[in-house]
Amino acid sequence: MNRIIGCLIVLLTLQIAVSGKGRQDSLLKELNLNIEKAAAYDALKIRGIDSIRHTLSATGNDLHLRFQIYQHLYEAYKVFNFDSAFVYAHLMEKTATELHDPVRVTYAKTRLGFILLSSGMFTETASFLSSIDVTGMPDSIRAQFYLMKSRFYYDLADYNQDRYYTPAYIRQGSTYVDSALHLMDPSSFEYRYNKGLQYYKMGNLAAARASYPNLDQPGLNYRQLAIGACTLGYIYLQSHQTDTAITLMFRSAIADIKSSTKETMAMYTLATLLFERGDIKNASHFIEKAIAEAVFYGARQRKVQVSSILPIIEQERINTAEERTRSLLIYAAIVTLLLIAVGILVITVLRQVRKLKLAQQEITAAHLKQQEINNQLTEANKIKEEYVGYCFNINASYIGKIEKLKHSLEQKLSENKPNELKYLVNNINLRQEREELFTNFDRVFLKIFPHFVEEFNTLFDKSNQVMLKENELLNTDIRIFALIRIGISDNEKIARILEYSVNTIYAYKTKIKKRSLLPNEAFEERIMAIKAL
Repeated sequence: MNRIIGCLIVLLTLQIAVSGKGRQDSLLKELNLNIEKAAAYDALKIRGIDSIRHTLSATGNDLHLRFQIYQHLYEAYKVFNFDSAFVYAHLMEKTATELHDPVRVTYAKTRLGFILLSSGMFTETASFLSSIDVTGMPDSIRAQFYLMKSRFYYDLADYNQDRYYTPAYIRQGSTYVDSALHLMDPSSFEYRYNKGLQYYKMGNLAAARASYPNLDQPGLNYRQLAIGACTLGYIYLQSHQTDTAITLMFRSAIADIKSSTKETMAMYTLATLLFERGDIKNASHFIEKAIAEAVFYGARQRKVQVSSILPIIEQERINTAEERTRSLLIYAAIVTLLLIAVGILVITVLRQVRKLKLAQQEITAAHLKQQEINNQLTEANKIKEEYVGYCFNINASYIGKIEKLKHSLEQKLSENKPNELKYLVNNINLRQEREELFTNFDRVFLKIFPHFVEEFNTLFDKSNQVMLKENELLNTDIRIFALIRIGISDNEKIARILEYSVNTIYAYKTKIKKRSLLPNEAFEERIMAIKAL
């Protein structure tokens, strides 16, 4: 009889195990299918958010309606994206302040505190919670505030894991849960969930399971199912019922994906449990999803927690690499040798290319310098050609005048006419001859440098530019620097040509340079840069 009972117990246990295994396989397929659909769920979520956001433009100056829309947007974002939820919580607080409505202000502050806590900003949350006073507030706001305070201390306890501080945090959290439960409907999901959570945190697992809400009851939304299954999974995990915990984590993760919830721990916990069972492939797949959700939401604490299991992925990669290493060692050695050879060849080629580039740069620089010299020589040759011809013409003209004067003098001397001889000598107009000399110089110079006067004037502001008289080609100011441009830079030579004293030439040059827009030392360089035609 005892043997029969024993066999029945074994068969019943095997049936339960097979049934549990089949249930988990079914949930695994469902979870993978929903992971593939996650983008579609998120797109649907975003479209809903956009439709709410578009109504903001129609609110006008209705602050009550604007507050309500901000509230809807906050609720849409609070488990989807931290940054956006934080923004709309702030906007709720600002709008409530403008309305001078203390109830709405306090409500907005509780929502802001909740989102700070969800992001893992414990220091900021502690400071913010101390600024909230719910005295005289409606029961719903007070309940939310107490639940937020309880979650704050429970999260601190989970984060610290300290034998001294953790029990104190749990006691404080449970005290705030009691305060919230007194303000809630005992038949509601929220009441039973938070009561079960309180028992779980206090270590009374049997009471936690007994008071926990039925997750299969009709009317539960995806968010309620997700947080209910996840917390109940932790309760069963503490009771060492890992299969049931994994099943519940599957259900929670699926509900999170369907509700586009990014602030979640179910996927991370599921990956950890599967890893402990040796299911590296699915564990790696789910931890990658958990990391992506934590990054998308922006919760600092979640990112730290989820990233702690990253070695799973690395371990899987190492195992895969070890399996391939044996067959790839020879190929790797060959490829390495080829790469070394190619590397040496590339280095050699690069060195040669670098040498060629340097040589090319030197040749280009030398060519440019030679071209500049050639241009200067061409310009100098042109100036010389023009002024050589000019000098020959002037000399020929003066020789003709001298010959004519000589003939006249000889004739008057032979005729013994001293008065007419004196008249001839006095009739020589040196000033006219000098003006004619300058005119011929100016004409030849402007033939070579037709734009000299215009470019010269660009070196001065409008009030100091040189204004030539009618029929005047160059004046003394410009003529001095025209001589410098053709290479006569010595003040004594310029003075002899223009029949001025050296001091006068120096004074002219100093006066002109002071009126210029350029520094004195750069003025003559700019004059020399004026190009010939």
